[in-house]
Amino acid sequence: MNDLLIQHIGQLLLPKKTDRPLKGKELDELKIIEDGTVVVKDGRIIYAGPFTEDYEARQTIDATGKVVSPSLVDAHTHLVHGGSREHEMSLKRQGASYLEILEQGGGIHSTVRATREASEEELFRKSEYHLLTMMHHGVLAVESKSGYGLDKENELKQLRVSHALADKYKLDMKHTFLGPHAVPKGREGHAFLEEMIAILPDVKEYADFADIFCETGVFTIDESRYYMQKAKEAGFRVKIHADEIDPLGGLELAIEEDAISADHLVAASDRGKEMLKNSDTVAVLLPGTTFYLGKNDYADARGMLDNNGAIAVATDFNPGSCVTNNLQMVMAIAALKLKLTPNEIWNAVTVNAAKAIGLEAGTIDAGDKANLVIWHAPNHEYIPYHYGINHAEKVIKDGKVIVDRDLSIEV
Repeated sequence: MNDLLIQHIGQLLLPKKTDRPLKGKELDELKIIEDGTVVVKDGRIIYAGPFTEDYEARQTIDATGKVVSPSLVDAHTHLVHGGSREHEMSLKRQGASYLEILEQGGGIHSTVRATREASEEELFRKSEYHLLTMMHHGVLAVESKSGYGLDKENELKQLRVSHALADKYKLDMKHTFLGPHAVPKGREGHAFLEEMIAILPDVKEYADFADIFCETGVFTIDESRYYMQKAKEAGFRVKIHADEIDPLGGLELAIEEDAISADHLVAASDRGKEMLKNSDTVAVLLPGTTFYLGKNDYADARGMLDNNGAIAVATDFNPGSCVTNNLQMVMAIAALKLKLTPNEIWNAVTVNAAKAIGLEAGTIDAGDKANLVIWHAPNHEYIPYHYGINHAEKVIKDGKVIVDRDLSIEV
């Protein structure tokens, strides 16, 4: 007997399973089946397609008028961190830039202090709440970065918390070491970078990827290249925070070093975007960050796709420059500001987001994990259209309903 049968699905979204990320025009290709059926047994998909009465199951869900999709993948988060920085909003309103706040001892430095002061248990409880919020919004695969310790003890503390969360909730989670996220006050940049390189063998037990913040006032292109090469020698796939503020050539560097992703890319050069066509490096775009920082210029998603590049969309959830863990909200910003089509958005937060963090996720094919979302929405365009709320009605993990949002109220 099968475990779960979802019948009469209004729209069943079936992103294409590939061995590489979807690129260029492929991102706008999304198979949509009306009046669909999904069948689950032993936590795996055994059928996903047009309506059929060929299957029975212990549990049947009628999804008439609903959308069913793969669960979402958030490919860039700073999930584990101490403290918060709501006091910086007044500085932003007065026109202070991100780098100016950083120079005043705020920004990352403020979060580093709070993260160092927090116990492992305190960090776990705080991060658990944020993770559960993500899951309630339909996310069942997450990339979680360190980067708020800036020393061996506290970077490892962040990564251990990240692993503890993944273990407790049995999530598809990837862990990224971002030791070179900022240069600590009073330290010289290259000497600090050497310190982060020296602990790569220690963090290898806990981290899947090594990342670096390549930006004016942080780490240069040459320093970033040196770090990425050392990280690869230590056995890591590499990532890079690149071209967020200034066009330093971080996207080009990512492609040259075969990074699995290059993230932010608001100021990416035309040459970098052109190089994407010959690369499987995924450009992970974070429009929620641009929105929160009050910037007018967003990453050139259309230019990247026109150059046959691969893009994904993620939250960049963090306490300073993008304080949301609602990927649905970011999907709306991607529609409005990145000018992405609904099909492109869905592929960017499922199959391509999974490719950006090296996961087999984001599809609903026979044999896949039955990680699904049933959306209270008439069609897939509605979810980024009606922004700022949670449309996830049921979240299904390994074939079991783990979130069931009953919005009825007794009066």
